[in-house]
Amino acid sequence: MVRATSSAPIDETVDTTPYVWLALALSLGAAVSLGITRFAYGLLLPPMREDLGWSYTLAGAMNTFNALGYLIGALATPWLMRRVPPTRLLLVGSLLASLFMALSGFFSAAAPLLAQRLLAGVASALVFIAGGLLAARLGSHQPRRSGFLLGIYYGGTGLGIVISALGVPPVLAAAAQQPHAWAWAWWMLALVCLLATALMAWPARVLARHPAPPSHALNQGTRVYRTRDFAFALAGYAGFGVGYIGYMTFVIALLREQGSSATQITLFYTLLGVAVLASSRIWAGLLDRHRGGVPLALLNALLGVAAIVPALTAVWPLVMASGLLFGGVFLSVVASTTALVRHNLPPAQWAAGISAFTIVFAAGQIVGPTVVGFISDGPGGLARGLLFSAGALWVGAALASRQRAL
Repeated sequence: MVRATSSAPIDETVDTTPYVWLALALSLGAAVSLGITRFAYGLLLPPMREDLGWSYTLAGAMNTFNALGYLIGALATPWLMRRVPPTRLLLVGSLLASLFMALSGFFSAAAPLLAQRLLAGVASALVFIAGGLLAARLGSHQPRRSGFLLGIYYGGTGLGIVISALGVPPVLAAAAQQPHAWAWAWWMLALVCLLATALMAWPARVLARHPAPPSHALNQGTRVYRTRDFAFALAGYAGFGVGYIGYMTFVIALLREQGSSATQITLFYTLLGVAVLASSRIWAGLLDRHRGGVPLALLNALLGVAAIVPALTAVWPLVMASGLLFGGVFLSVVASTTALVRHNLPPAQWAAGISAFTIVFAAGQIVGPTVVGFISDGPGGLARGLLFSAGALWVGAALASRQRAL
């Protein structure tokens, strides 16, 4: 039971609020919005492309439209949060994401599938931003563990990836004799999203009784969010959006082209997801210690290394290392921007700061899949496309390294 419901600042020595369990339950929002709604498509891209005769450009456009929807949702979220509590936005967005995932199984024409990916992107932005704000609120009540709690939330994406990796291949195999076998995988994933939504009702109910901390909680006066103060971090995060999504969209297709078996691909994607789950422990200290762009720069640089490996070699141990490194880093990049906002702005400005970073994140993701798909349709194929992804990540690292604490 939750006993600490006072609006006064919480005393950590007597507080019995189950912060870790709340963060774990909240992390289902990240599982729905990114781990399943966005990244499960990487597993479905190869069978859908083969069945529907898509080019890589069109296959990439599916995630570009998802990212465009995410951008629309990110732009709408600050307006919505002034009118709707974030706890309600979290649950409504998750319900909508579940609906649009299910609808994706009912169409085979490109236009309605693009529309469903767009709408799912809108819903996932509502979930991800609301969940991130609630996770930051948890961290404000536990300053010594704030990086860890944020990492748990964002690491929930790994749970969604693991569920997708273990669930999609058996469904595809079981439905192999059905027309458009991939549709059954969309429906299975939609049911998983609905279950996650039901489980998130508990943290939403508890956090509705935990008011946002007062602005003086971080002892930062009346500082307000200004884009120019975060310009280098925002630019570096846009590079992350461009680079990471190319890897997550096309790496499974590249592994299939290189001759990896279905078992190897399942293992690769599962371990990538497990690494995401572990990443909250790995990088929590880094996020807590640094107030500037160092974490964002370092993590972007490591992702560039992970992204380039499968473009250069098909040696299985190196490919596995690429997946483990990528999984262990990429969602901590997202957590690093929330930590940057939390370190440098008062709580009343967190929503504005998180939304700004989410917008540039979404803008980068709009560019990434289509550009990588277009490159992959030309000479050099998917391997050359991932070279572009690695380059974008390294450019983002260089820009983020210039961000200073306020």
